[in-house]
Amino acid sequence: MAIDSPALNTRRAAPRDWIPRWSSTAALRAVRATLVVPVLFAVSITVIGDLQVATFAAFGGFATLVMASFGGDRRDKLRAHFGLAVTGSVLLVIGTAASASLLLAAVVTLVVTFLVLFGGVVGPNAAAGGVAALLAYVLPAASPGTMSMVPARLGGWWLASVVGTAAVLLLSPRSPATALRDAASRAAGALADHLDAALRGGTGVDAAHEAAVEAKHHLIDEFTATPYRPTGLAAEDQALDTLVGLLEWCASVIADTTSEYPDLSGAPEVERELLVETSAGLREVSRLMAGRPGSFDAGELDRRIQASVERLRTLGSGTPGYVDAVHLSFHARTGAFAVREAVTEARAAVPGGRRSRLPGGLSMATLARVASPHTSLRSVWFVNSLRGAVALTAAVVVAGASGVEHGFWVVLGTLSVLRGNAAATGSTALRALIGTALGVVAGAVLLLVIGTSAPALWIALPIAVLVAGYAPGALPFTAGQAAFTVTVSVLFNLLAPAGWQIGVVRIEDVAIGCAVCLVVGALFWPRGARAVVADDLADAFRAGGAYLSAAANWALGLRHDQPSPAAATAAGARLDDALRGFLSEQGTKHVPKPDLWRLVMGTVRARLTAHSLAGLPNPHVEPDPFRRLLGDQAGQLAAWYDHLASRLDRTDHGDVPMLAPPVFPDLLRQPGASVRDLACALWVHEHIKHISARLAELVEPAGVVAAQRHRPWWR
Repeated sequence: MAIDSPALNTRRAAPRDWIPRWSSTAALRAVRATLVVPVLFAVSITVIGDLQVATFAAFGGFATLVMASFGGDRRDKLRAHFGLAVTGSVLLVIGTAASASLLLAAVVTLVVTFLVLFGGVVGPNAAAGGVAALLAYVLPAASPGTMSMVPARLGGWWLASVVGTAAVLLLSPRSPATALRDAASRAAGALADHLDAALRGGTGVDAAHEAAVEAKHHLIDEFTATPYRPTGLAAEDQALDTLVGLLEWCASVIADTTSEYPDLSGAPEVERELLVETSAGLREVSRLMAGRPGSFDAGELDRRIQASVERLRTLGSGTPGYVDAVHLSFHARTGAFAVREAVTEARAAVPGGRRSRLPGGLSMATLARVASPHTSLRSVWFVNSLRGAVALTAAVVVAGASGVEHGFWVVLGTLSVLRGNAAATGSTALRALIGTALGVVAGAVLLLVIGTSAPALWIALPIAVLVAGYAPGALPFTAGQAAFTVTVSVLFNLLAPAGWQIGVVRIEDVAIGCAVCLVVGALFWPRGARAVVADDLADAFRAGGAYLSAAANWALGLRHDQPSPAAATAAGARLDDALRGFLSEQGTKHVPKPDLWRLVMGTVRARLTAHSLAGLPNPHVEPDPFRRLLGDQAGQLAAWYDHLASRLDRTDHGDVPMLAPPVFPDLLRQPGASVRDLACALWVHEHIKHISARLAELVEPAGVVAAQRHRPWWR
């Protein structure tokens, strides 16, 4: 059976990054920057009359309005911008103090850069503000200055922060989290329509199925559209994050149910009532995510589940149709359990219900718990943060040791071209140099035409800012670099007229920064996120298989200590981050996305199946042969997942073929199973049968990923 993956058929194709495209978000960003940056610069120069204030107001404006892109409602954005202003102020002071000594600057840059970049694990707004906060540090750290300049520099930074934040609050597009809630509402409603169509029977089931698949694809697209999760640490954000996974699981369960039972109009009444109540639960999720009040009675769903259980208890294993009754009941109750969990998470995800409450409170213990799964070389956050820290430190050292006149541009050149792998970094470095050169040419032509006349430069400044503000994500990277170079040329000629020569200096400095970044990228992480994706896939399969085996033994009564989902959950989170990093890397993807998504969904299926089993009651009965056979089957599944993981990790197994997935007999159809045995174990049996049917589709994609991770990085 083919997997219903969000990438196989209708996943959006990413636009080529060299083709300009219209973006309303980029347009609003450009308008904000155009309205704020030139005005702040003019006020700082003509009214305040301080070059430090003007410099930090201009670059602070770019940091606040162009580099940082925060999500959430206005309160969330206000909180995020205030955090950026405070963090930037602290880093500005540290950077100014560290600039007094090259050795001190190198040590401090290594620590500060790692902490700022790694802090992105806290949530999307922390990640979105990382580069902007680093700008507040590298500008003073790589520029000559004394502590006496700190007040003026802070004045310019806070001027930009206050005015820029006001502009963001007034001119803001819809946030990714809002779009994600809309997509979740649409997906839940489409799943309810799909289930209702099957309950009615007739010809509308296929159309409802297609609509549900399309809505689920849209939900996954929204969830994976950014290089980091669009949800943070707040309890409502964590609930929304969990809800997306549960809706995926609901979609899979309902699709499997309707593929086997396309017409449920003739199903037993007790199962029909359970499915009707399940559909009502999905509509409750849809209402809550759309911001409408809910009215669903979860207790009624529980009563329908119990009624389904009682019906099976009245049937004997010799009753005609008993096996089919067990199978339909499994599908109905699995969907009901998934929807019940989804309703719980949807209620917790309602905005304002538990606003900005971190699980466990905002404390060092909470932050340590969130960061601890990522403190390894198998985490894309850790590796990216380490590589960025080493690259910026090397840039600071090279800038200081070489004695270049504008060391800040060396560091900024490194920061602007740092990408996920050496090949992507090299490509971006080349485009950065080309863009800078084009910007120099454009700036030189502009300055030759208008000269260094202040009125003409003031007219050119907002035009240059407009293009530079629109460029990120909407124009080719080269065009963005060119526009930023023109903006800098105009700014510096307003500060101290020097003509077109300022652009030539910037080409030299950016070239040094690009070279530093390329060397560090080749030494530290030449393969980029594709190697980490393979490692994290292996971890997720191992942890998911172990969790599945433990949960099955728990539900069978073969163990009595509650299985912990911690390892499987942490591995899944690392895989999600690595996958986003891989998909956001520039350059050719040698691993087909359908293959990648099959493997990712395989890990999700193992983890959620285990979660479903772990939620069953733990029977305190003596082990019997039937349950021991099921326990052995669960152990074989875990062993096969471990074998699959061994093909994805760092060891190259060459042409050694993979083991075929285990094939289990249908124990319900075997002679000698008593009614008492089935009452204890039929749920575990159905879970194992359901997940075993999807194992074969993982073999070929695993081989593709394993082959690609062992290719030389330059190929």
